[in-house]
Amino acid sequence: MKIFILDDDKNVIRIIKKIINDRDLGTVIGEDIDGEKGYEKIVELNPDLVIVDLLMPGMDGITIVRDLKKVFPQMEFIMISQVSSKDMVGRAYKYGVEYYIYKPVNALEVESIIKKVQERIKIDRVIDELQFIFQRKKDLNREEKSEEFCEQCIKNVLMRLGIIGEKGSKDIIDICRYIVENNLNFTRVTLRGLCKEFSKNPKSMEQRMRRTIAIAMSNIANLGVEDYMNEIFVEYSSSLFKFEQVKKEMDYIRGKVNRGGSVNIMKFIKGLILYCENINN
Repeated sequence: MKIFILDDDKNVIRIIKKIINDRDLGTVIGEDIDGEKGYEKIVELNPDLVIVDLLMPGMDGITIVRDLKKVFPQMEFIMISQVSSKDMVGRAYKYGVEYYIYKPVNALEVESIIKKVQERIKIDRVIDELQFIFQRKKDLNREEKSEEFCEQCIKNVLMRLGIIGEKGSKDIIDICRYIVENNLNFTRVTLRGLCKEFSKNPKSMEQRMRRTIAIAMSNIANLGVEDYMNEIFVEYSSSLFKFEQVKKEMDYIRGKVNRGGSVNIMKFIKGLILYCENINN
């Protein structure tokens, strides 16, 4: 345990330092007889425990504790005092002092109180470590559940689009999973680059996905032709496709044009992931 001693009496510092060293209560990493200078040293050294005199020149002990607690909430303090005023003790408690050594300094009292502080620091550190572990597990579980939910949602959407059995569906799911797991930015990836992560022939993978998405567009367009307010049509016609291309596909089905709409694979994949993430949130 790292200890800093702050007292305007050099003899008090010498006595407390000797008690700490003789009884192996920690390591004194700094000392000072002036409040302001001592405060600056404490900020720089960041000790575990500060033993501070209540009445100090330049900056009194309570002010030092109050200001340090704002910056170092885990830092522990023992107040040294000749004063037993309830008001002073109350103020000290208010700002974070829970332990006192009254002058004249007694070796047994110093040892007992420092050991209490040591025990408290150990307990606090164990609690902090356990809280960190539990929080980390919660975060990991949340991330895993989020990824699992997203993948299941994607499969459900592909099923609703009538393409879950198509060969390109597996490619779409693989790429969506890869993007989500690696938290990739769509502006920094290309379709060809993504396909290379899964296939030695990325062009064939692109073609499979394009055919599958084209079937999905045709299915959506047919739903729109039959019922413009169809739930699936309304939900996916503009979120997964460019609507003008869906409209063009609908006109092709009606026989108004000679060619149907075209698909944008990255638009479809991005829309699929965003749709499922929005549902999850």
